[in-house]
Amino acid sequence: MEREEYIIYIIGAGVSGLIAAKTLEDNGYRPIILESTNEVGGRVKTDIVEGYQLDHGFQVLLEAYPKAQEFLNYSDLKLQSFLPGAIIYNNGKSQTIGDPLRNGSLFWSTVMANVGSLSDKLKIFKLNNRLKKKSINKIFKSKAVTTIEYLKAQGFSNNVIDQFFKPFFSGIFLESELQTSSVMFEFVYKMFGEGLATLPKGGIGEIPKQLASSLKHTEINFNTKVKAVNDDHILLETGEKFKAHFTVIATAPSPLVANLKNQPVQWKSCYNLYFETESRDIAKPLIGLISDKEALINNIFYHNSVQTQQKGDNELLSVTVVKSHELSEEELIKRVETDLKTYCGIDTKRHLKTYHIRKALPDLEHLQYEISPTETQLKTNIYLAGDHLLNGSLNAAMLSGERAAQGLIMSIEDGLVIENLSTEYI
Repeated sequence: MEREEYIIYIIGAGVSGLIAAKTLEDNGYRPIILESTNEVGGRVKTDIVEGYQLDHGFQVLLEAYPKAQEFLNYSDLKLQSFLPGAIIYNNGKSQTIGDPLRNGSLFWSTVMANVGSLSDKLKIFKLNNRLKKKSINKIFKSKAVTTIEYLKAQGFSNNVIDQFFKPFFSGIFLESELQTSSVMFEFVYKMFGEGLATLPKGGIGEIPKQLASSLKHTEINFNTKVKAVNDDHILLETGEKFKAHFTVIATAPSPLVANLKNQPVQWKSCYNLYFETESRDIAKPLIGLISDKEALINNIFYHNSVQTQQKGDNELLSVTVVKSHELSEEELIKRVETDLKTYCGIDTKRHLKTYHIRKALPDLEHLQYEISPTETQLKTNIYLAGDHLLNGSLNAAMLSGERAAQGLIMSIEDGLVIENLSTEYI
């Protein structure tokens, strides 16, 4: 059988599924993607609302991600860089801190800021240097403790932990007490230290769009909901059946595969609210971190501090809420507006949209960076992809998609495929 004759389905047009398709295409196959929604991207999407670019959750692309460098064309994405620093809001005041070695304009504000002691700042400098020298593989082989335990063991004061580390990494880990593994902390910290946080000019959703546009021999069927994946066929919610030699499940597999012993993927959630404001309180491309313990809001960002493809009539403010609450959407909007005024001195003009992202990040206990192609194999003809297999990052999504496709290809090359499919399927 010729490579293009194999019937290969990919469930999900998120980043993992698109990378799996790209890897298969590059090796001569012609996969078919089944996507339940009307667009690519999965959890990486951008909406245009009243002329504004609204990402589904405040997300950035860390340009140091190895797989992002391999699979993405940064130039075509027109990446807009953040400054390597942050605005810290505490007790109604704001201070700017950052990495003066990468941006000299942050030197004096960082030195003069009372976010942590001089000793804390020296420890941050040493941590930067140590993690630059520590390989990713060594990081993921390190003994894991919670991030909060790790920071205390490094000798950081409660002041710098509460004012910087907690609000900054709460926005990344989507949990406010830094119970996330120190392995993930070191990996993310290293990625921030080796490159800049960026956003495509057209929003975070440009990443999957670019990946999809690179596919030349892949068919993508939108609004196609899969009910079950079997060894030799796929069952749709409509009752239709499609025969398949192989299937890559690039989404949570538990609802699709019968008698799956693996535990369902647990998820972290967050809220992302967008507002119009008359002016921009943070002129430079810096994230704002709210360190007051009583505040519900965690971080803010003015999207027009970087160039955007779509720009509304006023300033666009993104607000992230990580802490759990029992507020209705209307109550949440009012509380966020109050917090913005109380802790940041920011007046909003109009609420634009609220995203409750229920599956924002996989909640993983055991983290790994790499996975072998054979480890992605669930059954003889079924493979898995997704960041939930490794760690919650865009890099992991890409890597897992590539490995699943490689595992599938290895099976074909080893002759492990049932070629005589039943003719009863469509």
